[in-house]
Amino acid sequence: MDPVMRIVLAVVGAFAGSTLGSAGSRLFDTFIGAFAGFAVADLSYIRARLRTLDEDLNRLKGSVSRDLQPIVPQPGAEIPQPAPASSPVHASPAAPHSPHSPAPLRRQPPAQELPNFIIDGIRRFFGGGNLLVRSGVIVLFFGIAFLLRYVAEHTRVPIEYRLSGVALGGLALLVLGWRLRTTRPGFALSIQGGAIGILYLTVFAAFHLYALMPSFAAFALLTAIGALSALLAVKQDSQSLALLGVTGGFLAPILASSGNGDHVFLFGYYAVLNAGILLIAWFKSWRGLNLAGFAFTFGIGTVWGALTYRAADFATTEPFLILFFLFYVGIAVLFTWRQPPRLRGYVDGTLVFGTPLVAFGLQASMLHGRPFALAYSALAMSALYLGIAALLKQRRDDTQRLLIEAFLALGVVFLTVAAPLALGSRWNADVWALEGGALVWIGCRQERLLSRLFGALLLVAAGFLLADQFSFAGEFPSLPWNAYGAVLLVSAASIGSAGGLFAYAQSRQPGAAVLSNLLFCWGVLWWSLGGLAELEHVAPAADLAAAALIFLSATAFGVSALHKRLPLPAAVAVALAQFPVMLAFAAAVAATQSHPFEHGGWIAWPVAFICFYAALYRHETSVARPAAGALHVASAWLLIALSSWETEWMVDFLVHGSRSWPTVAWAIIPAAALAGLARGYRGVRWPPARHGEAYVIVAAGLAIALAIWSLVTDISMTGDVAPLTYLPLLNPVDIVQLLVLLMLWRCWKVTRALPCVIEAGIDRRVPEFALGALGFLWLNALLLRTLHQWVQVPWSLSGMQESTITQTTLSIFWASLALASMLFATRKSERPIWFAGAALLAIVIAKLFFVDLSSVGSIERIVSFVGVGVLMLVIGYYSPLPPRSTQRS
Repeated sequence: MDPVMRIVLAVVGAFAGSTLGSAGSRLFDTFIGAFAGFAVADLSYIRARLRTLDEDLNRLKGSVSRDLQPIVPQPGAEIPQPAPASSPVHASPAAPHSPHSPAPLRRQPPAQELPNFIIDGIRRFFGGGNLLVRSGVIVLFFGIAFLLRYVAEHTRVPIEYRLSGVALGGLALLVLGWRLRTTRPGFALSIQGGAIGILYLTVFAAFHLYALMPSFAAFALLTAIGALSALLAVKQDSQSLALLGVTGGFLAPILASSGNGDHVFLFGYYAVLNAGILLIAWFKSWRGLNLAGFAFTFGIGTVWGALTYRAADFATTEPFLILFFLFYVGIAVLFTWRQPPRLRGYVDGTLVFGTPLVAFGLQASMLHGRPFALAYSALAMSALYLGIAALLKQRRDDTQRLLIEAFLALGVVFLTVAAPLALGSRWNADVWALEGGALVWIGCRQERLLSRLFGALLLVAAGFLLADQFSFAGEFPSLPWNAYGAVLLVSAASIGSAGGLFAYAQSRQPGAAVLSNLLFCWGVLWWSLGGLAELEHVAPAADLAAAALIFLSATAFGVSALHKRLPLPAAVAVALAQFPVMLAFAAAVAATQSHPFEHGGWIAWPVAFICFYAALYRHETSVARPAAGALHVASAWLLIALSSWETEWMVDFLVHGSRSWPTVAWAIIPAAALAGLARGYRGVRWPPARHGEAYVIVAAGLAIALAIWSLVTDISMTGDVAPLTYLPLLNPVDIVQLLVLLMLWRCWKVTRALPCVIEAGIDRRVPEFALGALGFLWLNALLLRTLHQWVQVPWSLSGMQESTITQTTLSIFWASLALASMLFATRKSERPIWFAGAALLAIVIAKLFFVDLSSVGSIERIVSFVGVGVLMLVIGYYSPLPPRSTQRS
């Protein structure tokens, strides 16, 4: 139980006794209540101290047992022998260590001294008096109270004489305690404390209970008692007496108040008391005294402000608030200076942090509705704390390091608070960005985690402050022209802090790299948002998307180049994140434009792909191989798709004819890409040769796309190639179809020899069969288009089925293909091809006898039978049986 609580409980008991007691015995009940409160506080204090001592004793036992370690000689080690008795070095011989004797003990130096409050508590408990004396004082209080009650009940002595007698008794005890201060200091202090308590209560009773003196006289007496107790405390080095005097001094105007007091007089009186506490702090580091003064000053001031403060009182109240704030800032500094050497630099956190918080809270209440004035207050407090920290830093005293850092932190905090109060969000973001960058730098230089985290938090908060400056009504964000500087500052501070943190992580603490990567991404985000918002001021509205793509691509390229100086993993991720951005822009272009090069795309897309492939080439060793392969595959497909789209649009724009022209244009770029890949697998080091597996996937995707295109073209293209006249094979549809089939075959011949394809175990017959099927379908489509264009056979399934010339032509054509296939197979010893031709011939025969036989009377049917028969004779002569062996071409 703190000594302040003894006084508080005694006062509470006195109030309770005076309130609940009867009128005839009010004085007696007041004393009884005060003594009871004091006794409860003292007993609680004794119980808490005993519990603390018990815990400390157990802790000391454990510490001593760990410090005592036996020295056991190692096996085979030489045991030092004692010097001879005549040796002048040793005054007495020392017996050698015996294996049966106890091992000598070696005491290690203590790891750390006991905390200050434990040692001070033990010293105060045993050296500041004893239990017998304290109990005697309490019994004496009760005896005096019983005596007063007896006199009040059995005599007619006036109350003035009764109170005077009690006061004289208190003075006698005070004189006795002073006389014994040198011979019995503990006994003397207890007696003096009890005497001061009697004097306080006597004055309180005379004024408040019996109205025997005016308020001014009571106030003067209480002040004198407080000053006397403080003087006695300093003279005898007794914090308890000082606390008693300060408590009485602060309570004096409250106890002696008539309800009509002047706050200027009250705070002026408190200023004198606090000046005394400051003076005592110059000589003594009494934390309890400092805390009591702080609690009474700001506690009573807060209560007064809540009950009676008006705006008109600001001019007479503000100077005292500033003065009290400066008092306790100075007391906090003096408390750190005046510590014993073993505790030098210890900081009282309650005063260091509580003083500015309470003072600024009261200032905010007084300046309610005036944020600009409050901002000046915060700025002044920041300047004060930063200035004191600078002055303390110049002393080059390492014991003040903790206090300096605390004042620096408070200075930064109040500067941070001042910005939003005085400035708009834009200027506030500027200030916070600068603060955050400075704190991160200081935290790295001084290896302070809290500074680094708080600086990073300020940078993040600065970004969020800028968010309300943006408008997202359109496709891209917009920003006022004068806010772009703030965005650049936040971005630069974040990226610069990321660089500092990365250097710190490399040299001292690797864990800081995480925060470095996050801040780097945060800085790039605000750079990108600000840049996109500024584009509306420099680019036409129609070309805004292209300008945005160029800006983001250049940003990714710049980040990629920065990675050489700042090798952060986040830089690689940001640089390669350009590809998802390109996908998003491609989707937007597909939804809103007729072709990719429209509205500035003719420059935007080439710049984007150049920047992306440059970054991919630079960082491919920093990216996992599967991820790099996926980027190569997806980017190649995107490039080919956009190029094919642009080619389709350009052909359609240049050739004013049928839809066959733009349709065949879709296949030109993929077919050319297949040809390039077939050559690039061995001739181009990057990217096809280095990423062979990825570009095999690219080729497979293109092959599937071209196969689908070929099927769709065979079904849908009628041969209308206006403005040209249709000629079989000599028309754009069939020329591109033939080109596609040739490129598919060439690419397959090259890729099937690659190690990755061989390891995959792909059956070569599957792609080859697919190519053969595509070729067969194309030849049939070629025949049907020719019949449609030259003989006007309807381009529909039913029309072709009902056309005898179509059926006859198909039968002879299929039989011719079967003949050619079987002859080729016999020549090349390719059994699968021979069987394919035989199967086709069987289909022709089945078609003749099951379909065409019903209309054999027509000349076309007769021609089909004759033609197929002749072809079968030729096959039977040249290739009657399948070849015996199969050779791989």
